Amino acid sequence: MCGIAGLFIKDHALEPELGRLIARMTSTLTGRGPDSAGFAIYGDDRPGFTKLTFSAPVGSDIGAIADRLVAALGNGATARLRHTHAVVTLDAGDASRAETWLQDNAPETSVTSAGARLEIYKEVGHPDRVADAFDIAGMSGSHAISHTRMATESAVTTNGAHPFSTGADQCLVHNGSLSNHASLRRRLRREGIRIRTENDSEVAAGYLTARMRDGETLREALQSSLADLDGFFTFVVGTEKGFSVLRDPIAVKPAVMAETERYVAFASEFKSLAGLPGISAARVWEPKPATVYVWEHQ
Repeated sequence: MCGIAGLFIKDHALEPELGRLIARMTSTLTGRGPDSAGFAIYGDDRPGFTKLTFSAPVGSDIGAIADRLVAALGNGATARLRHTHAVVTLDAGDASRAETWLQDNAPETSVTSAGARLEIYKEVGHPDRVADAFDIAGMSGSHAISHTRMATESAVTTNGAHPFSTGADQCLVHNGSLSNHASLRRRLRREGIRIRTENDSEVAAGYLTARMRDGETLREALQSSLADLDGFFTFVVGTEKGFSVLRDPIAVKPAVMAETERYVAFASEFKSLAGLPGISAARVWEPKPATVYVWEHQ
């Protein structure tokens, strides 16, 4: 099943409402996936710095871990906490050092995202409770994507929840199933792409990261995926500048989009869009199969 949503803000005056709107959109999709939820928020950046978001199991003292990491990094690093996650803002050149420190000193943690603007929050549990725990409604930013999961192929874990991020400021949510993910996972790992789980959706994210690392644009990488990814899928992909939507050539999974002068929105069901401002005047359509849609800020 699964439910996915995305919101791209065109009117800067609407950015403070991003979290509230994406949380509401996701809430309407809980029947499609009540087992876990995740939110990718693209907020403000700090020139010369990057953000590393990591999670820790419930009951862990994530604050103490974040404080130790900040002390080890120095260079103006800071940390803030949201429920079971911490966001450490650090010198852009220290990201790999921070990940190594976490592996060596806090192996129970897992990095959910890294990038100038991206923060990913995800957890096991009912999507409404997950959104409330992280106060998603209180966040602002330029765009966001989200996912609710009905686990059908693997265990319900925080790491197994969407969104998946395999590159700086890149993430993906997926509704569907890939049949050739095992062979692709082995290939991507040989090529240096870090794949942390057995989830097929993380393989799709890693595939796009590898294609863009090799020089393709997001549009070109998604176009390439139509030939290289077997199965059925609807992807919503986030980057630092914007987001993109792609359905497989058969387009088995449901999808609907809406656009106004203020935003572009995507959801698995129209009811997820019904509460957006000005939706009655929006252009509403079903994205075509095997067609790449991209919206980006300049």
